[in-house]
Amino acid sequence: MLNSSPPTLAEFQRAATLLQEVVQPMPLVPLHRHQGDSSVLLKTEVYQPVHSFKIRGVWYAVASLDRQRRQAGVSTVSAGNTAQALAWAAHRFGVPARSLMPDSAPASKVQAVEAYGGEPVLVPVDELFRYLREQLWEQEPYAFIHPWTNRDVLIGHGTIGLEIHNELPEVETIFIPVGGGGLLGGVASALKSLRPQVRIIAVEPEGCPALARSLDAGRPVSVACNTICDGVAVPYITEEMFPLLQRLVDRVALVSEEDVRSAIRILAVGNKMVAEPSGALATAAALALPHQERGLSVCLVTGGNLNPASFADIVAGNDPL
Repeated sequence: MLNSSPPTLAEFQRAATLLQEVVQPMPLVPLHRHQGDSSVLLKTEVYQPVHSFKIRGVWYAVASLDRQRRQAGVSTVSAGNTAQALAWAAHRFGVPARSLMPDSAPASKVQAVEAYGGEPVLVPVDELFRYLREQLWEQEPYAFIHPWTNRDVLIGHGTIGLEIHNELPEVETIFIPVGGGGLLGGVASALKSLRPQVRIIAVEPEGCPALARSLDAGRPVSVACNTICDGVAVPYITEEMFPLLQRLVDRVALVSEEDVRSAIRILAVGNKMVAEPSGALATAAALALPHQERGLSVCLVTGGNLNPASFADIVAGNDPL
């Protein structure tokens, strides 16, 4: 779990070295919307194994486990992408993987977990978050990989920040979607250690603004969640994550459901890219800000695990999801 000290640059660099066997640095590509406008660049994590950035932190956390502990099997809680990453990593290490998932999870994500060799356990959403809040994983034999507060998960995700800085050291603003905060905490920590003046804009759907409300209150709070962005539909910020995120974030952008759908369409038509709603959040936020407010920007396109029928409906402008 996280402790009081933030991850160090040396820790991020070590993770980047170990991750070379499973991930490829994804080059920044322009968002193809306005001809000649190259001020918005995309970090396309949809092309990683399991089509999500999650492979970085989950693989690194599983690889960092004591071998004997790992042999007992690994587990997590997930809306879908973490579970897929865990199953993929566990298969590579030859150990079982079990993931609690909400019973409302898209069937395509549940089936993908099974295809990678994992065991999805579907439970009501309230039960899933009770499992996390009450730390019920301590009662199971598996090695539990917490999707947000596990330090190695955060460090693995932070390697994205190293890659962005190596390719575009003059970047002015980074748009990062936030659910539980593991991606935000990792990427922002790595970038701020290399370029302290970079602006970090955390992006949430209007229907699940846990970080925005927590920052307003000056403490972690819970909110109701109602959003198509299932990958970030986390109704609270943990006590462990809040101080780190509060220190790193310069601004929170809240994005409407329609702006998310519009961003999915723009990415599909302009960049020929499939992005799930959570994966399109950062792009939607950047499109809503004029250039003078954001400058040279990078958006994380974090996942592309979207049911084909839902994707087709959104691109066609039909009633989605």
